Amino acid sequence: MEDGLGAALVWLDYAAVFVFGASGALAAARRKHDIVTFTFFAAVTGVGGGTLRDLLIDAPVFWVMAPEYLIAPLAAALAVWLFGAGKARLFILTWLDALGLCAYAVVGAAKALAFGVPAGAAVVMGVLTATFGGVLRDVLAEEPSVLLKREIYVTAALVGAGVFVVLNVIGVPQMPSALAGFGVGLAIRAGAIVFGWALPGFPGRATPDED
Repeated sequence: MEDGLGAALVWLDYAAVFVFGASGALAAARRKHDIVTFTFFAAVTGVGGGTLRDLLIDAPVFWVMAPEYLIAPLAAALAVWLFGAGKARLFILTWLDALGLCAYAVVGAAKALAFGVPAGAAVVMGVLTATFGGVLRDVLAEEPSVLLKREIYVTAALVGAGVFVVLNVIGVPQMPSALAGFGVGLAIRAGAIVFGWALPGFPGRATPDED
């Protein structure tokens, strides 16, 4: 994996697993779960997206081949358990999710490229890597999925992964490409969080099920 991503992207991968793991633990905290459930939420959220990506591109599942990846979400769960977040929990959860989303979008796309996946499909792999862990977290926590909100979410991952892949394809070195993809994706997601940016919805009246 290091040959494909470079050392910087490997550290970004660990960071994404950690922050997504922390977001999973914070979701467990909102439900007042025990420490075992904390670690389960953190692990599933932290590695869920990468697991789906590896299965789809027929790569060895990253945390099976390198079990040290599991240390990151477990450490995140322990940190949340020990220090908590109090009234700031939702704020921290939102921003940790944003950081994990954008980091994983780049890492997922980079690994897909390293395994010979075409550019367009690599962008999709970046999006799936970035979003699937959060979907699992919301399902486990019985929370409304962030994917169902009008606020921009998937778009941030799509643009971040797309910027990285395009720059990579045209020959820009990986580190600047990764930073650009991460930065653009995070800027879009931050705008959605702070300013409520959203894409236009389907025109017309809502159906009875949506009222």
